[in-house]
Amino acid sequence: MDDIYSARILSHAGNVTRLGVLENADASASAHSRLCGSRLTVYVRMSGGKVSDFSHEVKACALGQASSAIMAGTVIGATPDEIRQARSQMRAMLKEGGDGPDGRFAEMRSLLPVKDYPARHASVMLTFEALVKALDTLDGLSHDEKEDAGHDV
Repeated sequence: MDDIYSARILSHAGNVTRLGVLENADASASAHSRLCGSRLTVYVRMSGGKVSDFSHEVKACALGQASSAIMAGTVIGATPDEIRQARSQMRAMLKEGGDGPDGRFAEMRSLLPVKDYPARHASVMLTFEALVKALDTLDGLSHDEKEDAGHDV
C-alpha cells in the first residue's frame, strides 16, 4: 500500500489549491464516496467554451486530495470534451489497464498505483464525477439523463 502513498501523491495531497466557494460560478456539483466518506464540491465558471475559473471544497482522504489538487492545477482552459475524455481515460486506467489521461491531465497518471486498490477508485474519481456533473448541469441535462442518452459520464 506504500506505493499509493508515494512522495509524489502525498505532495499533491498537501498542496491543494483553489479552495473554497467560487462566487458567481456558472455551475457547481458535489460528489461523495460512500466507502471512505470523502466529499467534494466543485464550482466552475465557463467562458468561450472553456473553463475560465474553478474552485472546490475538499474533505477527502489523501488520494482524493491528490486527485483534486491535480484537477485544480490543470483544469483552467479545458473544454468540457477534454474533461469528459480525461474522466473516461482515468476510469480505463484504474479498471482496464489503460494508459490514463494525456495532455493537460497527464499528471493524473501519477495515481496509477491506485488501480490495484479498487476500494480507493471512488476517491480518486470524485473530482471528475463532481466536475462532469456540473458540466452536465450547464448542458441542461441531469446526470441521469446524460447516462440515459448514452453519453460517457
